Amino acid sequence: MKKHKNEAKLLKKALELGFAFAKKQGFHDLDRGVGSTDRVECIYRLLVQCKQITPLAVDKEDGVNMKHKLVLWIIRLLPENHELLQ
Repeated sequence: MKKHKNEAKLLKKALELGFAFAKKQGFHDLDRGVGSTDRVECIYRLLVQCKQITPLAVDKEDGVNMKHKLVLWIIRLLPENHELLQ
């Protein structure tokens, strides 16, 4: 698994867009009172359910792999010249 230069910032951006997507899907209180590891899992599972990302293998479903999957998702969405991709 290749680590990206700005992975922490990319993950933060992925969570921002993930929560915006969740609100559009009708999950308005998802970001309140949810821990950081649970946030990653909630957004990951929502994106898998909505077929925005492909699911991980069951034995690979852990926090690190879910975070990496979200980072890969946001990299695909950002324009090539975005500052986080430099």
